[in-house]
Amino acid sequence: MAENGEIHWCEPLYDAKAAELILYGRALGLGHSEAEDVLQETFVALTQMKFPPAKLEHYCVRSFRNRALNYKRTLWRRLAREWESLRWFEKNVDETPAERAAMSCLAELPVEQREVIVLKIWHGCTFEEIGGLLEISPNTAAGRYRYGLQKIKVKLEGVIYERTECDGSAIAFLAAAPTGGRA
Repeated sequence: MAENGEIHWCEPLYDAKAAELILYGRALGLGHSEAEDVLQETFVALTQMKFPPAKLEHYCVRSFRNRALNYKRTLWRRLAREWESLRWFEKNVDETPAERAAMSCLAELPVEQREVIVLKIWHGCTFEEIGGLLEISPNTAAGRYRYGLQKIKVKLEGVIYERTECDGSAIAFLAAAPTGGRA
């Protein structure tokens, strides 16, 4: 809330992006509580700005990423993250074994590929936007995305998902159906 009781311009942004940013923090290698801490630091800084930046969502994600990378730089935090790595996603009683397998595969990807996949799928960024955030070319971002998805697909061979839309829920991959023919 703003000082005069009105809604601050950051509130709708927080409501829209908080869960995505926590997942992005996890993709960057932070523990869940660490990602929440970085999220809080990011929004404290945003609320101290009198006017919103021109590209608000881009600025928010970039600010979060910079704070997350700074946060990761200490040895003790890195050791704590290794213990936390077993719980990369929040557990959900409704998740299927296939969803757990996909989340496990995503967690095993190199950080660079995992980061691009999370930004593309959960944040809906274009490769150009991802390139700007990560200071790489859009083609490099697309390559990391493509190679990461290929690695996940290979590991999930034979696992079939029912969901195919990107609605913020589990990522959907389809395994190829076996071809009919002679054995």
